[in-house]
Amino acid sequence: MTMEMYSLTSVQLDALREIGNIGAGNAATSMSVLTNQKIDMEVPVVSLIPFDQVMELIGGPDELVAAVYLRILGEAPGTVFFIMALSEAENLARQMSKEADFKILDSAEDDLAFSALMEAGNILTGSYLSALSDFLQINMQPSIPSLGIDLAGAILSVGLIELSQVTDYAIVIDTKMNNEQEAFRGHFFLLPDADTLPKIFNALGIDAYE
Repeated sequence: MTMEMYSLTSVQLDALREIGNIGAGNAATSMSVLTNQKIDMEVPVVSLIPFDQVMELIGGPDELVAAVYLRILGEAPGTVFFIMALSEAENLARQMSKEADFKILDSAEDDLAFSALMEAGNILTGSYLSALSDFLQINMQPSIPSLGIDLAGAILSVGLIELSQVTDYAIVIDTKMNNEQEAFRGHFFLLPDADTLPKIFNALGIDAYE
């Protein structure tokens, strides 16, 4: 049986927020080392949204985005997307590559863009998954991630159609990073498989259906 998102209590949401805070702190430390500058992560906004609102949250199917996608393997399987608007992804890639005029869709720079964004996506998704796994003492391992730059509808449609068969909600962590010059915002989507969210709450000592 899957859990309806509307049954989640304030205690359950607080537990997810705490995990999001830990993941944000880990990600800020790793990004600071990678970019050799101070990176601050604002307190993330954690929410659950109906499955059919995922596309709307990132600007609709015609929004051009960069997205890192991976599967969670282990005791609590699911799917993760980390999605940034193209302008946000370009800003982040400029900071990581130290190229002031960096354009992510310039074919001459695609390899550099993909390398920079893949590394950022690895750090961010890895930080949140590590926080979740450590906090819950549940084995959760990421698959090899993939990166796509395309319209949101093209990137998400196949994955969302498949996942809609097993879940009707998504955990969303809105992430905002700040350095001395710019801010970068992205959406971390955790789409748990059918029985994963109850496992998370059980590990926290919370009744998933209270």
